[in-house]
Amino acid sequence: MPAPDRLVVLLRQARVLLRAMPGRCGRILTLEGAEEALICGDLHGHLPNFQALLQAADLAHHPRRHLILQELIHGPFRYPQGGDKSHQLLDLFAALLVQFPKQVHYLLGNHELAQWTNRPILKGNDNCNELFEEGVRQAYGSWAPVIYQAYIELFAELPVLIRTANRLVISHSLPSVRHRAHFTLSRLQEDPPAPEELDPGGAIHSLVWGRDTFLEHVTAFLQHCDGDVLISGHLPCPDGFDIPHERQIILDCAASPASYLLVPLNRPLSHSELIGCLRTVQPLSA
Repeated sequence: MPAPDRLVVLLRQARVLLRAMPGRCGRILTLEGAEEALICGDLHGHLPNFQALLQAADLAHHPRRHLILQELIHGPFRYPQGGDKSHQLLDLFAALLVQFPKQVHYLLGNHELAQWTNRPILKGNDNCNELFEEGVRQAYGSWAPVIYQAYIELFAELPVLIRTANRLVISHSLPSVRHRAHFTLSRLQEDPPAPEELDPGGAIHSLVWGRDTFLEHVTAFLQHCDGDVLISGHLPCPDGFDIPHERQIILDCAASPASYLLVPLNRPLSHSELIGCLRTVQPLSA
């Protein structure tokens, strides 16, 4: 566990780096000078999978490789007193971003948005938001309010959509059919976003909460984003990934098996080539 005073500095440094990321326009990030990317699915506090993905990314030896993470928080892993341990992945992300300030990216997911905007997510009898806060209190004691606020400020700077030169679109999800007509990229380019974009029906809320994946809908979304294939998370995948059709790949790293993509970004990719870029993290115990 990092020293609390040093962690606060680290989290604030990470927030500054997020805002200064090359290619950022509001909440949309266009990767610049990237040769390849390792794209992860939802992690939900799974520290062993996170560590395995960092090892696979090997950023120190691949300075033009980018690592794209999503949904780090709200997992099943608990402290002895019951709090959620998933904040540990935020600490590691901040340290990683400071070490590799142009290579590491963290997409906003619906769980981060819920924690940021204080809209509880319930799973069974558990309130994920409360368990997350309790975990921070159990880990950092009297420093917890300051560190928790630094987490919230970090969430408020996360990008929601990443685009690449070879026309991949990477986001946690996509707006549902009922919200598609009101969704525009221009609403994601506002910085800071208008408060209503964080509410149900808003552009950011819609982008991270949608669950419609049929081909015609995804194709229309990609046309709006000027992309060819959507790489997303959000939906649980028992095999670690799902391929609903030729326009979308869904990734899941929250359990075992966990899957990721290691893709070149400096040339066009056929659908079969993209599928060939899928990799699996071997089952690890958390």
